[in-house]
Amino acid sequence: MGILGLSKVIGDFASTAVKDNEIKNYFGRKVAIDASMSIYQFLIAVRQEGNMLTNADGETTSHLMGIFYRTIRLVENGIKPVYVFDGKPPTLKSGELAKREERREEAQKQLDKAEETGDVEGANKYSRRLVKVTKHHNDECKQLLNLMGIPYIEAPCEAEAQCAELVKAGKVYATATEDMDALTFGSGVMLRHLTFSEARKMPIREYHLSKLLSDLDMDQNKFIDMCILLGCDYCDSIRGIGPKRAVELIKTHGSIEEIIKQLDNKKYTVPTDWAYEEARKLFTNPEVTPADQVEIKWKEPEEEALIKFMCGDNDFNEERIRNGIKKLTKGRNSTTQGRLDGFFKVLSPPTSTKRKVEAKPAPNKKSKGGKKRPR
Repeated sequence: MGILGLSKVIGDFASTAVKDNEIKNYFGRKVAIDASMSIYQFLIAVRQEGNMLTNADGETTSHLMGIFYRTIRLVENGIKPVYVFDGKPPTLKSGELAKREERREEAQKQLDKAEETGDVEGANKYSRRLVKVTKHHNDECKQLLNLMGIPYIEAPCEAEAQCAELVKAGKVYATATEDMDALTFGSGVMLRHLTFSEARKMPIREYHLSKLLSDLDMDQNKFIDMCILLGCDYCDSIRGIGPKRAVELIKTHGSIEEIIKQLDNKKYTVPTDWAYEEARKLFTNPEVTPADQVEIKWKEPEEEALIKFMCGDNDFNEERIRNGIKKLTKGRNSTTQGRLDGFFKVLSPPTSTKRKVEAKPAPNKKSKGGKKRPR
């Protein structure tokens, strides 16, 4: 979910903090990408087209197609991506995860009814609601990224928080995700629609946190409290308080504690055992790997191993995959010049004496074989 209604707040109160941009303008930029969000997009997109891709064993391969071709598009445009995968969810998120599971169970019931009555449109609608990124999806994408020479990081907890850590340290330029809570975690720049299909012709939407806070006349702490009021993944919100009211209350009272003191209890009911303080701590001090312990390296793609994985194991067309690898190699070599601002060193916090953790992919799987078919 991210932050409920935050995009509306920004549009109404801080529209100058947002600008639409073209992918070519990110040449030479390093960008941390929310991997699970991207994989989910790829799975949904192919379902909407009504043709799920599978290999000879009947296993879904839509996520592999998405990662392969969208990553090549990024590299061709001079972007240096690093994918960040979610770790274990925080305990506070268990309530939100339970709600999502309930919604999936309801969607399954509706899907069964639609299939019984021959409602094709309804069946497509509810089947999309059942899409879920699994550990298997993630592991296969990590293997693919490793073979493509694209680095990835396994976050200890929330991917958006880890992305924000890299942005704050100057390791990357921005966080690419559709979840607005990347801003709540403190990512100075956030990009939406970066991994969308080129056919959708959606401009990349770029959010700047410093301008956002300036326009809202808030510091980061007030902004976090406002996001909790709007509704986040970690706790309930006060029923009846919408985006406009949340902004007004924070501007007037400055914190959730003061808002609770002044709130009309007859009109608004504060949730019982409201865990807003714990949610605030998750945003202000999330569990991440410190940026100075993360080493990010881009490497040359392993062509023959890629062919084996994509074509031998997952039945993609060999000619298309080889053409993709050529584009990947050419695009990677074209970014060696980099941006002008890349020649100036970004000052980072003092280097830790702890051992560095290199962002590296998962080991290769054994080939499953299977009949090839063109894609």
